[in-house]
This record gives sequence, C-alpha cells and structure tokens, in this order.
Amino acid sequence: MEETITEIEADRWEIASPQSSSLSQDHLRKMESSIEAGELKKITSVIVARNGKLVYEKHFDGSTLSLRNTRSATKSVASILIGIAIDKGLIQDVQAPVLSFFPDKQPVENPDPRKYKITVEDLLTMSSLLECDDSNQFSRGNEERMYLVEDWVKFTLDLPVKGFPGWTTKPEDSPYGRSFSYCTAGAVTVGGVLERAAKMSLVDFAKVNLFDPLGIRKVEWQYTPLGMASSAGGLGLRSRDLLKLGQLYLNHGMWNGKRVVSEKWVKASTEPHAQVDEETEYGYFWWLKKFGPTHERHAAYCMLGNGGNKVCVFPSLDMVVVITSTNYTARGMHEQTDKILSEYILSS
Repeated sequence: MEETITEIEADRWEIASPQSSSLSQDHLRKMESSIEAGELKKITSVIVARNGKLVYEKHFDGSTLSLRNTRSATKSVASILIGIAIDKGLIQDVQAPVLSFFPDKQPVENPDPRKYKITVEDLLTMSSLLECDDSNQFSRGNEERMYLVEDWVKFTLDLPVKGFPGWTTKPEDSPYGRSFSYCTAGAVTVGGVLERAAKMSLVDFAKVNLFDPLGIRKVEWQYTPLGMASSAGGLGLRSRDLLKLGQLYLNHGMWNGKRVVSEKWVKASTEPHAQVDEETEYGYFWWLKKFGPTHERHAAYCMLGNGGNKVCVFPSLDMVVVITSTNYTARGMHEQTDKILSEYILSS
C-alpha cells in the first residue's frame, strides 16, 4: 500500500474516501464481488476521481502499473493532439483540407474533385464522404481491408466517394448535417495529418505536448507497416494515466495549473457534431452519452474502446470514471461496462 500511495502522490492525486464523494460502499462491494466471481467478465480496473480527488481505485488483475490496451480510446487521444496542433498554429483549423497535407499521396484510384473538400473535421466526426464503414464487412474502407496493405493513409485517400441509396439518410437530412459511419482508416489519416503539420513524429509530438505535461511516463504505441504510430487504436496507458486524460478535459484543458490544450478545443471536441443513434451523439472522436438509473440520467463524454473500455467524464458530477477490460470483441462488452457505470457507480 505504501508503494501505491507514493505513486499516487507522484501523480499529484489527492486521495479521498468514497463516502466523502457520495459513492456507496455497498454498491462498490457488490460490483467487486460480481467482477471477482466472473459475473462481470474480464474487468481489469475501475478508478473514479471526483472533485479532483482520487476516491476509488481497484485493479482486478493486481497491477497498478499495467499498460491497458484500450483499443479505439486512442482516437480520443488523437483528438486532443489535433487540438494542441491547432492551438499552436500548426493546423489552421478543423476546416483544413486533408489532401493538402499529402501532395505525394494524391488519389490515383477513384479520383473525385469532392475529395479535395474533405476536411480534418470530416475525419474527426466520422462523417467524410469516403466510403468507409467498419460496421459493414462489404465496405471498401472497412478496417480489415486496410490492415492488408502497407500504406494506410494512401488506402484511405484512394477510397471511393460513398453513395446514398434511397433507404439511407443523406448528410443534408441528418442531424448536424453529417452522416455518421465509423471509420478507423480516417482516424489513422488524422495521425498522418498531424505528423505532416508538426513536421515530427506522432510519438514525439504526443510526448512533448501531452504526456510529459501530464507526467505520463509509460506508453506503448502500435505502428502501421510504414512505421507511423497509429492514432486509431492500441495505445497502451496505465489506468491512472487514462484518468489524467479525463481529468484534463474536466479541468477545461488545465493540468496542475498549466494549460495543456485550449478550453475552446475541449468545448468544441465534446459538443455534438454527428448523431450515431437515438441515444448517442459524436464530437471530435469523443462519444456523447447518458448513463445512470432511468430516473436520473447523467450526460458524459467518453473515450471508448473495444472490450468495453471506457474513460467517461461527467461534468455535472465533477467526476471521471475509468473502466478497463480485456473482453475484446465479445457480445455485450459495452453493455457490461455501461452497467458498472449506471448500476454500481452512478446509482449512488
């Protein structure tokens, strides 16, 4: 326990009891029992910060130092980095045309003048005109097809423009004027935009501008076949460091009194820009959802990843919750961690 406290102090977390933050000990004990009994499957950690204090932490695999592969939660990290790049003037704004960053990767397959109007914002909101849908195995842009080729950015830029048959909703008829389809290839390309704009690797840019200011010392990136770090998935971070990212946004871009990313970007990236379904909206690689018992739902913006991994920020409760899991590709993986949030944490 002494080692754990020392590490927490090094991370500058002030510790408070769950009771002091209105978290029910009974609910938390029931949650722990369900996880340890395997009723809630493959949950590796649950951490809660409230009012800027660490109020609950449990690592069910016994390790506080394990790097959690939270899969597509990486996309939200990419969003933070794009915001920092815009703050620094490296990218003019989210309306910057994507193809302007890649003079050497202009579309050879499926050339179309409309591609030159695709913006960084289109990629950040999963609503570009590129035919790319990870939920459709027949999609030309499905991520599994991308993994088979060497140049993932070129793969993305060469995709055809999608069509909208009569039974689908066109962008102009959709909420926020955008038609959402989940596209990992677009998220990879966002990382390429950042590297071209910053004239340095994604790894170095993230270290200097995000991880070092937050005291995040251990990271593990996944790489594309050409050696670029993937901005779309697989970034390994400690559970406590994931908590820092959520707290950074809850603090409007501040960490320990220092500005890391602008408040303007935090606000813009966590506002709705596209509608996923009747219960979910989407910002700039952030998911906007509500959790809690049916009589009292609380709005959150979240980093989400395969397995049911979640980093959720609840502004109205001044609370950040991290849930990590290795329940990858399993049916009900997100419903399981939704249940932890709603029935065991928020029901308090």
